[in-house]
Amino acid sequence: MTDQYSEVRGKGRDGAVLAWILYILSIPSANLLVLAGLVVAYACRGSATGLAAQHIEAQIRLFWSVFWITIVLWGLIAVSAVASFLLIGIPFLLLFGLLLLLVSVWFTVKSVLGLLALLNDRPA
Repeated sequence: MTDQYSEVRGKGRDGAVLAWILYILSIPSANLLVLAGLVVAYACRGSATGLAAQHIEAQIRLFWSVFWITIVLWGLIAVSAVASFLLIGIPFLLLFGLLLLLVSVWFTVKSVLGLLALLNDRPA
């Protein structure tokens, strides 16, 4: 029975757990640990099987989707900062700054939910 259970969990579970934890710690570390989590996810990607492999793929997808959203928001913040000299960009600057904060919080919440799902042997 334990062999079937470990087959469902798959190899690489420890790496997936570590990557989720590093993702969760991204806000207190000014997003430095998220890069470490991405490196762990990529390092475990080739050897992971089963549920762990699915979680690692979800971690990589989550990182890159949030990365591109963040790049777009920083671009909009830059345009709004320039436009704020004309006093028309200030509301947009505040809006895009708030959206950037919400994306960070969303990333952390998704990471917590992913870790809980992995610990309960559920898909990401």
